[in-house]
Amino acid sequence: MVTAVTGTAGWAAGDTQRPVTGPPPGTAAWRADVETLGRPLPDPAGAAPAEVAAFFRTLTGPQWRRLAARHPTVVGNLDGAPVRLRYEANARALREERARQLRRAADPVGTAQDHRKARVRAERCAELMAGGRRILVFDPRGRGQVAAVYGDLEGAAHTAVVVPGSDIDLDTFDRAKDPLGTPAGMARALRSRAGEDTAVVAWAGYTTPIGVGVDAATGGLAEAGAGRLRGFLEGLDATVTGTPSVFCHSYGSVVCGLAAPHLGSGEATDLVVFGSPGMRADSVAGLRTGARVWAALARSDWIARVPNVEVAGLGHGTDPTEPAFGARRIPAARVHGHTGYFARGTDSLDAFAAITEGRLR
Repeated sequence: MVTAVTGTAGWAAGDTQRPVTGPPPGTAAWRADVETLGRPLPDPAGAAPAEVAAFFRTLTGPQWRRLAARHPTVVGNLDGAPVRLRYEANARALREERARQLRRAADPVGTAQDHRKARVRAERCAELMAGGRRILVFDPRGRGQVAAVYGDLEGAAHTAVVVPGSDIDLDTFDRAKDPLGTPAGMARALRSRAGEDTAVVAWAGYTTPIGVGVDAATGGLAEAGAGRLRGFLEGLDATVTGTPSVFCHSYGSVVCGLAAPHLGSGEATDLVVFGSPGMRADSVAGLRTGARVWAALARSDWIARVPNVEVAGLGHGTDPTEPAFGARRIPAARVHGHTGYFARGTDSLDAFAAITEGRLR
């Protein structure tokens, strides 16, 4: 459905989305499985990531692999499961999804459009499987969600997580056109600037708005995304030693703002927002977070022309770069446009790397 928001909010047209929520695909079979280990498995809908991590510590390597082989879409998306096991499970899930889509592409019952969509999704799965990619999230439901790791997440001295804004899904997670507007492109740029001892997660683990319509102007998708981000960061806290800096672009900063009250010192050292329409808070104090909060906004970024209001649920409130908000200001004088914050040679990228490495506090 195409909708429009006008008046003081200053938003245009976009498609309304239904967020993907709840436990991972395949959860029903996981819950019913008492055969693999001879006992019930932790419920993905109710077990905290720390409980999941404790459960996996009781298992042997062969038991890990049996679970990943039998339930790849659960294990691959289960916050608190060992990182290396999630890589293995998601590689299997990608192979299975690719095979399923190729069968759909050849199904004589389907339409030409069905066949085309299936071929595109199969090709996308093949691209994500190529080059030994480390896939930490893969959920094929809806428009698809994915997270990829750049670097050694388990052994890194410094870690970061990139949370993208609108128009990001399985198909647009990385692309040749405007790569620095994608989570994969931002993550690669940050790791290149920060160094080999840094690991960066490109996390597209929530349903993002399409365009700048009602979804982009309201908080519904952000609320759903905030819950998924909290679970993901709690899973990292339970399974790896480093505590990440979290970089939140555009609508992703709304997600981070709603997640902020639940992020303690173990989940995030820093929240860094850039190109932000607001964080649904009037100030850093209103975020009620233990993380340091940083903000950047380029003069040439179109988001700077969007009024920072919140009226009847439309808009996201105060500009985080306003002095009264209280965030630490990141320079962005050399940034061009809404997706230029990670461009080589920008003052913002230099600051992002320094924050990730703990050199800027």
